[in-house]
Amino acid sequence: MKPQDFIALIGPAAQASRLQTGIPASFVVAQAALESGWGESGLAKRAKNLFGIKADRSWTGQRVTLNTREFLNQMWVVIPADWRAYPDWQTCLVDHGQFLRRNKRYAACFACTTGKAFAQAVAKAGYATDPRYADKLIAMIDKYQLEALDPPLNLSPEAT
Repeated sequence: MKPQDFIALIGPAAQASRLQTGIPASFVVAQAALESGWGESGLAKRAKNLFGIKADRSWTGQRVTLNTREFLNQMWVVIPADWRAYPDWQTCLVDHGQFLRRNKRYAACFACTTGKAFAQAVAKAGYATDPRYADKLIAMIDKYQLEALDPPLNLSPEAT
């Protein structure tokens, strides 16, 4: 899928999620694009999992086992992992927001109001083993001008 098509497809859902979760849409789209290869990865196609969210013991939904590339002990290795499986991308987007909101390790991320800051905080919290994870997300936000998905929120009832 072309990047512009992917952005057009999930951008509106990421913006709606932002209103519910506080997670910048620019971050959501960049992370989904990076983790799923613009929706073309085996995990995205087979399990509708755009974010590479693993299925730990607490996950009661469907799961799929696929290999993953992890940076462990200063080297890249390929290992099998269990992943959350979804019926569609929309369900994945909703679960992604809930996953980040409910997991205490990401609590500090929610002090961040920009996609770039959120990317740095998520990387610092250990979302991925890739030491360049935040840099890759920020590069995608810049290259595809994803900050346009995050217009200022006007939540004040007094505003006109």
